[in-house]
Amino acid sequence: MTLPSSRTARAGLTALATGALVLGALAPATGAARAPAPTDVTPTEASDTPTAAEIDAIVASMSLDELIGQMTWTHVYGSSADDASMAASNQARYGVDTPAEVVEKYDLGGVLYFAWSGNTASPDQTAALSNGLQEAALGEDGPGLPLAVTIDQEGGLVARIGPPATVLPGNMALGATFDADLARRQGELLGAEMDALGVNVDFAPVLDLNSNPDNPVIGIRSMGEDPAVVSELGVAQIQGLQEYVAATAKHFPGHGDTAEDSHYGLPVVTYDRATLEEHLAPFQAAIDGGVDMIMTAHIIVEAIDPTMPGTLSPAVLTGLLREEMGFEGIVTTDALDMAALASNWSQQDIARLTILAGSDILLNSPDVDASFEGVRQAVADGEITVERLRESVRRILTWKAERGVFADPFADVSAIDDVVGAPEHLATAATISERAATLLRNDARTLPLDLDDTILMVGAGSGWPERVGPMLAEQGFEVTEDYENGSSPSAAYRARAVAAAAEVDAVVFTSYNATGNAAQQQMVAELAATGVPVVVIATRNPYDISVLPGADAVINSYGTGVVNFHGVVGVIAGEIDPAGRLPVNIPEADGDGILLPLGFGLSFDTTVVATGLDNPRGLAFGPDGGLYVATVGSGSNDGAIVRLDPGTGAASDVVSGLPTYLAPAGDVVGVHDVTFQGRGNMFVPVGLGDDPAARPAGSDLGVLLRIAPNGRTRTVADLAAYEAAVNPDGGLPDSNPHSAAAVPGGVVIADAGANALLFQANSGELRTLTTFGDREVPFAGGTVMAQSVPDAVTVGPDGAYYVGELLGFPFAPGESRVYRVTADGSAEVHAEGFTSIIDLAFDSDGTMYVLEIAEQGLGHAFATGDFEGALIKVTPDGVRSEVADGALVAPGGITVGPDGALYVTTDTLSGGGLGTVVRIEQ
Repeated sequence: MTLPSSRTARAGLTALATGALVLGALAPATGAARAPAPTDVTPTEASDTPTAAEIDAIVASMSLDELIGQMTWTHVYGSSADDASMAASNQARYGVDTPAEVVEKYDLGGVLYFAWSGNTASPDQTAALSNGLQEAALGEDGPGLPLAVTIDQEGGLVARIGPPATVLPGNMALGATFDADLARRQGELLGAEMDALGVNVDFAPVLDLNSNPDNPVIGIRSMGEDPAVVSELGVAQIQGLQEYVAATAKHFPGHGDTAEDSHYGLPVVTYDRATLEEHLAPFQAAIDGGVDMIMTAHIIVEAIDPTMPGTLSPAVLTGLLREEMGFEGIVTTDALDMAALASNWSQQDIARLTILAGSDILLNSPDVDASFEGVRQAVADGEITVERLRESVRRILTWKAERGVFADPFADVSAIDDVVGAPEHLATAATISERAATLLRNDARTLPLDLDDTILMVGAGSGWPERVGPMLAEQGFEVTEDYENGSSPSAAYRARAVAAAAEVDAVVFTSYNATGNAAQQQMVAELAATGVPVVVIATRNPYDISVLPGADAVINSYGTGVVNFHGVVGVIAGEIDPAGRLPVNIPEADGDGILLPLGFGLSFDTTVVATGLDNPRGLAFGPDGGLYVATVGSGSNDGAIVRLDPGTGAASDVVSGLPTYLAPAGDVVGVHDVTFQGRGNMFVPVGLGDDPAARPAGSDLGVLLRIAPNGRTRTVADLAAYEAAVNPDGGLPDSNPHSAAAVPGGVVIADAGANALLFQANSGELRTLTTFGDREVPFAGGTVMAQSVPDAVTVGPDGAYYVGELLGFPFAPGESRVYRVTADGSAEVHAEGFTSIIDLAFDSDGTMYVLEIAEQGLGHAFATGDFEGALIKVTPDGVRSEVADGALVAPGGITVGPDGALYVTTDTLSGGGLGTVVRIEQ
């Protein structure tokens, strides 16, 4: 691989001796101390980068200890290369006084920075430390090779360098934006700022899927639990980072489903290979995207190796990562001092086993001498070959050459102020915060608060309410503040807050992992009992809403930093219309079922009518004022028509057990729509999505059903049989009745498979009104023919039928049309320029609403998993605007209520009760 280098060569700080390691024999040394400096190698300028042949020569010349040293990357204590102020710590761990002496003693290949080891007090100090350590490495007492200077700067919860470096809201906040451009910008700013400090490896991003709500170590460090979304955002971050430094995908093969923290124990995941594949998907995407490094997880994955953690498992690191997934870059362990390994194996055995497994780097061993000893002994015993070590060192040096570390290992101290905490970087962090704030509940339109409202600011101390109170005051609110340390509010604190609530207009409470904290739950319940509106900011993991039923409004911030609260406070004050969406599913409090699905999020104009629907599609109001929803189900004849109370969301099945079918395209088809005629008869089109000849015998697929108010159901038209007999468009036989509109005298049906608009008369006659032919659309620099796929029909204010088209492959964005069809079948284009239309509706003013299932097109959605939809408002004079921007995920149906509000089904491609109906104020 050839990696772009963004560094400017700056010779003069020191000379780089290419191949300046000892040309001695590769025999085990008696100690870990560096061998005498060579005298037969000619120094070269720092801008020199060795060729592959020169790297081979360097590696061949290295002693055993020098090979082990290049594979050893560890932390050092001190703020400068020669700082002896932390000599006691260095002596205890390494037997020397200063950071430079640690590098020199072990011929280290890399160092790792932490705040607690004195490395990151300020940008200038860190850059000077980097330069000093590089000088030590390249000097006569060092290995003669530049260092990998590494750090865990993930952004958010894990960030070793704080202000004036840019503070980010964190990965789960980024995931809540679902925005790959923001992910790339986050990677770019992290890479640029680390590069300015002399860091050339960032152990980021985290690609773990946080699929276990009880995960104690990943949580908000993850970008979410959807493999496609995490893959897209992860690759975007990697691309941004690697404009400047190496990125590292972690923690392979996935730490997101663990219930134990590997810092304190050895987690075991028991899921099957199919589930593992989901966790591997972001890593495969990172490999395909050219990530430099992958970090291992100290976890046992039973589907691959039921006895050894990934870090020590040949099946995981060689069989899976190298051979199956094709990774050719550097494999680094996670820190070797973590209890998952250190409590179960000696450092001698850990070093030996992880190299045998396939790791290139021994990261942060708590006993480097023991690690050296273990590798030396394994070589002496013939268990590890010298060539195996050379293989890893060759890979490391090749990376240093291609990443530009040989060419220029030094930080340009004069450029720090222009890069670290740059205004454009701070603006990106603020944008992520604003886009991430996720409104999950807003009963009685509690938010936004009126700026004249008085607020009581309280909360769990671990949620940092003292950061929020002053920010609310800056917005103009009158804020009464009362704070207590700790995560569990005391009885006295709770009582004090309840008493104070009587004197204010609203209470704002910061929760912090309240799912596991009864005191927080009790405090919110007690505050809610006062009748004063309670707004909860869930500051850590996103699941708190499930245990806080009394809260009037709940917003997720995904972190406790000021930058996280920036977006949330903007939402509370009404400066920001919330657009964040859940990057994870929220389970019910008892763990049985999903409370809120991945992708859910409210705006100020959007409220939830109902959740827990199984693949909901079209919907309509009945004569009784109820909201009726067609639910496809999951593919086992579990379709239903569900009646919702639009005020309370109470749901009941009108009829269930309706047919479903897994179409060849993979979509579950069944009851797609509902429309009313007269005194309450419902008409329901049942899809097929296939050649009528493939219809299972005896099924009611591909038909139009009439359902009486008492639930009695009968077939009034066999649309699939009509397609087989008549085939109106003359193409390959295909029927998929998808939408229906009842009119006087009959029902109009859009058959998306037949590319036809049909009319079923009450008298029993079925006829074709019109067909929609294939047409040319842009594709890959040229054009191709695409089917129309008319999948939506409604009646306009003029009595004509308006038909929306999905448009078939290649699902060209901006090419879908709305047609106007009269009763005699005459058709004309009414409006165009839409994308993947799924439904239409008109309000009483003649405004048309066009619902798009995927605003970037189904091609993009299928490739990335991004099914963010769009609702386009088109006024009678043609003015267009988007409604509820960012709030609709995979929408499937729309209707206008008697109150003038819009009702939309979302998550319509999700079985298992993840679908919702939302109400949008107009």
